[in-house]
Amino acid sequence: MTSPEVYLFTSESVTEGHPDKMADQISDGVLDEVLSQDPSGRVACETMITTGMVVIAGEISCKATLDFNRIARSVIEHIGYTDPAYGFDFENCAVLSAVDPQSPDIAMGVDTGGAGDQGLMFGYASRETAELMPLPIQLAHGLTRRLAEVRRSGELPFLRPDGKAQVTVEYDREHRPVGVHTVVVSTQHDPDISTADLKTLVRQKVIAPAMPEGMLDDETIVHVNPTGRFVTGGPKGDCGLTGRKIIVDTYGGVGSHGGGASRGKGPHQGRPFGQPWRATWPRTSRRRSGRPGAGAARHAIGVADPVSVHVNSYGTGAVSDRVLEALVWSTSLDPAGDCHPHLDPLRPIYRATRWPPTDTSAVRSRSSPGERSDRAESLRAAAALAGELPAVSTAV
Repeated sequence: MTSPEVYLFTSESVTEGHPDKMADQISDGVLDEVLSQDPSGRVACETMITTGMVVIAGEISCKATLDFNRIARSVIEHIGYTDPAYGFDFENCAVLSAVDPQSPDIAMGVDTGGAGDQGLMFGYASRETAELMPLPIQLAHGLTRRLAEVRRSGELPFLRPDGKAQVTVEYDREHRPVGVHTVVVSTQHDPDISTADLKTLVRQKVIAPAMPEGMLDDETIVHVNPTGRFVTGGPKGDCGLTGRKIIVDTYGGVGSHGGGASRGKGPHQGRPFGQPWRATWPRTSRRRSGRPGAGAARHAIGVADPVSVHVNSYGTGAVSDRVLEALVWSTSLDPAGDCHPHLDPLRPIYRATRWPPTDTSAVRSRSSPGERSDRAESLRAAAALAGELPAVSTAV
């Protein structure tokens, strides 16, 4: 039991073989294919995946020639559903498409530089991890990434693609993470592995390597497949839909979320990135320990400029929130501005850089537009020029 001076916060992640994530990746695969052929293409692609079937729908206007059947099967094969024994595989599933062009009413607003949809856009950054993410979601991602690694390498050949991880982090009264309270890992597996062996090997080969030194101790509660057998999984076990894991895609429940899904959505929709703008503004500490918050809001279809911008540093900003808001307003926040070379979002990068990434090196190098933090220094310089900060450069 925790003391009154500490509190717990929990975030979850899912593997690439989770049915909702499979749907996300197929939608992003379609988006990447459009942008590889026609960077000006408009994409809002949705996917539903269930036993033996993939349905791709949405609105796409482009000059590209799209083979939805090939795109979907390629993504499913890469994820690892290659064996009919899994109850779903890339060769034997049906792929149906029902895609229409973008509405001309929406196009009128987008053509003039406005947003293709209304929505609320929140960005967030934290000093709790080197990746500028809150610690609970980053640790959960580390577990699901590790599940994929040991499955793909053959180190744990009995694993199957579907899975989840949940991490509960303990914080002290100064809001500093002090340890991992609970870890839960649920992974799909072959039927011939015993429950005892599964639990032992997942603890040894997945959980221990994924946890930072000093965060896991004898008091940490660990659950592996707590409900027992997990043989039937993926689309056979559960229907998957694009955009049903928006909290996994962002900050694990820390901060705010506008509710809109980014998967399969092109930059013209106004929400092109899985973690929009989270690292583009100066960061202060999270209350007293490393949890900054900032948000931009867009509220009107077809309008280029946001209706409002609000920055909240939780009372610990080195400059006032109002100054931060003025600095953010001075940057380009319209959809056309998002396409500025600074972000260069009109590239086929989305499936490779969003979670779960198909190219982890791209995430580590922050090649995704949503991962970049290089504008923080220019905003800091502007604050210094305004007399709000010392003229000292601070690495982000």
